[in-house]
Amino acid sequence: MVRSLPLALAVALAVTQLANLVTTTYLHRALAHKAMRLSPGVVAVFRVLTWITTGIRPRQWVAVHRKHHAHTDEEGDPHSPVLLGFLAVQVGNVALYRKAAADTDMVARYSRDLPPDRWDALLFDHAILGLAVGVALLVVVFGPWLALVAGLVHAVAYLALSSAVNAAGHTFGRRPHPNRAGNLQWLAWLTAGEGLHNNHHHAPTSARLSMARGEIDPGWWLVSVLRRLGWATLRERKAELVTVSGA
Repeated sequence: MVRSLPLALAVALAVTQLANLVTTTYLHRALAHKAMRLSPGVVAVFRVLTWITTGIRPRQWVAVHRKHHAHTDEEGDPHSPVLLGFLAVQVGNVALYRKAAADTDMVARYSRDLPPDRWDALLFDHAILGLAVGVALLVVVFGPWLALVAGLVHAVAYLALSSAVNAAGHTFGRRPHPNRAGNLQWLAWLTAGEGLHNNHHHAPTSARLSMARGEIDPGWWLVSVLRRLGWATLRERKAELVTVSGA
């Protein structure tokens, strides 16, 4: 078992990064902000990956995130460290998200463009089932012990990094643009670009989160591949060329 621990950690890291790529590319850039359109085949793959790596219901995630943008760091923001404090968001982000997502009227208001379909009813609205499928796949490939360790580490890492985007991303970092979010390149490396949060609040419909020399958005690499394959179309081509004055 001890010998398998490095492999379990490596698998957990891989699954977490896959979940982060799915979150930033599909849930965030494509669905929440309509920064790009994805081909039906890519959407189908992303729906399955979201289901088995995060258990997130896309309508709820999109609604909570759009409400955050509508009330950033003011009354109504579901997870603002400016209002609630850094630790309250970093440690309690899951509870804050679940509380907001449980508001069916809010979800309906902010996700009108994402009506549920038969696949949601059959599969994707059943979070526990999706996570169970994900764990079962790990068991089949790696065995039960490694799957258990990898699954637990992945859950902790994914939730902690998601919390950090909201907590650290609105508390620390560079602010080249006039908003209260901050750019944290170290967090961007760990979250497929989401740590470039000041840039995102400056241009939320941009599919690319890096805007200045030295900024790196790993999620953009996947978006670029999808574009070259003809599987993604950007909403704003000009967003690729945005730079920070003096950079």
